[in-house]
Amino acid sequence: MENDASAQIPAQHEGEQTDVIHFVDCNTREQAHELFLLAKSRLKDVSNWHEFSGPGSSKFTVTDAQGNDEYKIAEKGDHFYINLPAPGSIAGDGLEWVRIESIEDVEDARAENEFIAITVRPVANPRHPEKATAHFFSHNSTSTFIIERYLNHVSAAVHGRNETPNNHDTGIYDSIRNTIIALTARAGLSGPQWEKLVVGLLHE
Repeated sequence: MENDASAQIPAQHEGEQTDVIHFVDCNTREQAHELFLLAKSRLKDVSNWHEFSGPGSSKFTVTDAQGNDEYKIAEKGDHFYINLPAPGSIAGDGLEWVRIESIEDVEDARAENEFIAITVRPVANPRHPEKATAHFFSHNSTSTFIIERYLNHVSAAVHGRNETPNNHDTGIYDSIRNTIIALTARAGLSGPQWEKLVVGLLHE
């Protein structure tokens, strides 16, 4: 495993990419490490992301493999759904579904840098796994959430890669709906959600 947060971001091959990042400078490396630990615990607390993001945010909820809500710290393999303030998909029961594909956690207060990176990918609704991917982006898309400390600087970031509309093997309604919302997100309207989250994760 590379001790490099950027190495955890999947390569960009198609569609759009987005990068939202927020930095905080601390007075000492010790203070930066404490902020890193706080932000890391918040990042893993997916079901409370809306609390960190503030009013008007989408709601995120971790579930088990069958899609039942679970009040727990996120782990690799978990599903979670996003309840957008927009018309929902039929395949997702009105929700956007993703699965946590990887979590890389490198914690070392004595090192120059430390990070946690969580990568998620759109998947089928686990309540109806036989159906198509239940997200406005395709299964090829990923989002990587990173908290990183370098010396006395701490950053929170969201990196979207290969963002293409999910309009294949879906019903007509979902195809049109997914295309519209994906294009809206690619036009920058999803930026405020991620900007609020990265700021909220580092708020002391």
